[in-house]
Amino acid sequence: MQPGVIAQDEQAQQKQAVAQASAAVVQSGMRLGLGSGTTVALVVAEVGRRVQAGEVGDLTLVAASRRTEAAITQAGLAFTTLDQVPELDLAVDGADEIDDDFAMIKGGGGALLRERIVLAAATQRLIVVDSTKLVPLLGTHWPVPVEVVQFGWRVAERLLTGLGATPTMRMSGGAAFVTDEGNYVLDCTFGQIQNPTKLAAELSGLPGVVAHGIFVGLADRLLISGRDGVRMRNR
Repeated sequence: MQPGVIAQDEQAQQKQAVAQASAAVVQSGMRLGLGSGTTVALVVAEVGRRVQAGEVGDLTLVAASRRTEAAITQAGLAFTTLDQVPELDLAVDGADEIDDDFAMIKGGGGALLRERIVLAAATQRLIVVDSTKLVPLLGTHWPVPVEVVQFGWRVAERLLTGLGATPTMRMSGGAAFVTDEGNYVLDCTFGQIQNPTKLAAELSGLPGVVAHGIFVGLADRLLISGRDGVRMRNR
């Protein structure tokens, strides 16, 4: 196996372990933001179990994607919107890659714009990952998702190429993938990224780009699940 790759059943166990640990951080009365992705779906299920068991209550939940909203409903819980609750106590989300400085690549599920907004609304940001997501440099295993408006997306594609990217239109069911906000996603391969902060600023300045998957300064604590159990790291 390649470095950072583990068997699927072992990765599933690690995801479940870190989901349980992150749900244990949730306290009664919290305004809780929930990101998107497979690990977050497990977090939602575990929070739902704690609510049903009477371990925690009076939660206000906000989701970063329609998929997470569906998971919340399936767990027997209710959710509201950031319009109603623009300030959150805690946001819990995953990452596709994260480095030693807590810079991340996110957006593998296509919810990068809403995930960034939910994280920005929270006083504390907890990122939950299994051990495969830890990398020395961003771009080691994942491209950088870039969300672009449909109008003139070829212009954004050309400008991204000018930054050194190899952009690929994300597809779903034989057609271009469309985000919850009605935009396209270009998955951009840069290779290993030496300066995520600089690249993030360059991406943000491109016309037609509404969001990108380099998240810097949006993680306060990191829960990591590995073969030796779950451990917490503070920024």
